[in-house]
Amino acid sequence: MAAAEKAVWGPLVGAVDQGTSSTRFLVFNSKTAELLSHHQVEIKQEFPREGWVEQDPKEILHSVCECVEKTCEKLGQLNIDISNIKAIGVSNQRETTVVWDKSTGEPLYNAVVWLDLRTQSTVESLSKRIPGNNNFVKSKTGLPLSTYFSAVKLRWILDNVREVQKAVKENRALFGTVDSWLIWSLTGGVNGGVHCTDVTNASRTMLFNIHSLEWDKELCEFFGIPMEILPNVRSSSEIYGLMKAGALEGVPISGCLGDQSAALVGQMCFQDGQAKNTYGTGCFLLCNTGRKCVFSEHGLLTTVAYKLGRDKPVFYALEGSVAIAGAVIRWLRDNLGIIKTSEEIEKLAKEVGTSYGCYFVPAFSGLYAPYWDPSARGIICGLTQFTNKCHIAFAALEAVCFQTREILDAMNRDCGIPLRHLQVDGGMTSNKILMQLQADILYIPVVKPSMPETTALGAAMAAGAAEGVGVWSLEPEDLSAVTMERFEPQINAEESEIRYSTWKKAVMKSMGWVTTQSPESGIP
Repeated sequence: MAAAEKAVWGPLVGAVDQGTSSTRFLVFNSKTAELLSHHQVEIKQEFPREGWVEQDPKEILHSVCECVEKTCEKLGQLNIDISNIKAIGVSNQRETTVVWDKSTGEPLYNAVVWLDLRTQSTVESLSKRIPGNNNFVKSKTGLPLSTYFSAVKLRWILDNVREVQKAVKENRALFGTVDSWLIWSLTGGVNGGVHCTDVTNASRTMLFNIHSLEWDKELCEFFGIPMEILPNVRSSSEIYGLMKAGALEGVPISGCLGDQSAALVGQMCFQDGQAKNTYGTGCFLLCNTGRKCVFSEHGLLTTVAYKLGRDKPVFYALEGSVAIAGAVIRWLRDNLGIIKTSEEIEKLAKEVGTSYGCYFVPAFSGLYAPYWDPSARGIICGLTQFTNKCHIAFAALEAVCFQTREILDAMNRDCGIPLRHLQVDGGMTSNKILMQLQADILYIPVVKPSMPETTALGAAMAAGAAEGVGVWSLEPEDLSAVTMERFEPQINAEESEIRYSTWKKAVMKSMGWVTTQSPESGIP
């Protein structure tokens, strides 16, 4: 029998999806948006001290290279020729801060992850310097001063890491969020690597003016950041450089979006007023506000949604950010040992079908939207002798849904037009109990695409549509129809409201927990 011919596929596009808990590489057919193959690797998180969260930038980079190679092997087994891969997009956990040496290519410190709280005292001393009547940080960046964003993490590193201070002095230091570190390394590193970021990632640093779309001199001076270490800011869809090694050597990297922007694109939320909620390590609700910046009155962020080409207009979004969603399941697995795998949570929750009055506020990194209370901490309340691990598992799932309800309420108040349904994506959406609970607690239908990898899809779309690649059309008539699964509310509205108001009571109890006198805040 003749050797099997390599299957003929239309042009393919790859996407790196570098998240907080794992890295994936996925390959899509650019004509049908079908996912052909992928590989995933879990990433270690290090907690060197209370409230600190770090990752090894080299482990992140190796995980990306491993995922690319393994996915290419799988495509080979499927008889798909990898020379059909015409472009690569990058989507990444946002805000996480990396500083490296451009002469050796080595990181100068661990990546300080978005969830990290060590900068609380930095935030407190900086906030005293912002005039009450002129919050220029918020008006330029759309962001509240918080431990969440890169500028304060970078400030902490510059203040505390001698290697970095020396490298800055000697003009060897480069700063970037994870996208910049990956693109620089993959396009050659010390041998001509491209030091860039895109507008969506830049808009999460707190150093970027979201109106003029450039690094802001006043902000850099305020945070004490030398501008020469910052990456060049580009659009989310253009050729940045070529892969310099591995199975995909020579393929252009031509898409770059922070993970939440990528999911917005992957969910095809291109119209003003369209929104999506992604359930990953945290939970992020983004609503496209078109070409205008809308500032929130209810604790949401104003952020750059995307700019899909050098000469294309920039689109903005309102964002509700919840720090802990999937991370609470990982915590039940790794810290309490209640479950062995993340999938088991659904089985435990199903056994009881209720939290039996137990409420879990997972404020491990303080509370994000809509409260922005860094002094909050996690609590489990309403416990009785009857409570068991199944109730706690159920309460953990409910916590994700209640937090989503809080940011959805804020979004509805800011936009004035309530969402009639919620488009969802992300790893946790495979949990059917969670999706039903979400519909019940929001009291609107929850709609989930049958292919949940929308973050990677968004990065692939941006890469495939880039000028000079042109294999993916973003014209409305060319976008493939997506099959959806719907979850309708199944409880009465009154019960939904009672549960929600009890949750809010629990949130109040979690707030103001850490005081300046607490031992926890005695971190140098």
